[in-house]
Amino acid sequence: MKAILQRVTFAEVKVDGNTVGKIDNGFLILLGVAEGDTEKEADALSSKIATLRVFTDENDKMNLSLADIDGEVLVISNFTLYADCSHGRRPNFMKAAKPDIAEPLYEYFCKKMLDYGVRKAEKGIFGADMKVSLLNDGPVTIDIDTRDLKY
Repeated sequence: MKAILQRVTFAEVKVDGNTVGKIDNGFLILLGVAEGDTEKEADALSSKIATLRVFTDENDKMNLSLADIDGEVLVISNFTLYADCSHGRRPNFMKAAKPDIAEPLYEYFCKKMLDYGVRKAEKGIFGADMKVSLLNDGPVTIDIDTRDLKY
């Protein structure tokens, strides 16, 4: 499972011109689910993200977590995080989990963010053509892959 985190002061996702998710201070999370991922990976990743200290404290040091700032998350499913561009000019996405596996894990991940104390977890619509707007704060952008986590 992979996540691209962007620390934001605002993020919004629209489908067919209608807002389906919107947050203020927190993380925009692009979430990719790989073949073979399970709830174990979703647990580890959601726990890591919920407790990651990358929000600034009163001394302007990255020392606070989502819970510390009463932060929110907007989670966007994104199979293209598993693009393989090693051959030719058209990426393949064979490493991404099929929708029947990915969607339940995406939903589970969103629920786990709430379980780990995140105040609000907004979502896009799985599999939809989404338009995402954000104001990156910092900018702070972090790539987390569960294959690299020690859990």
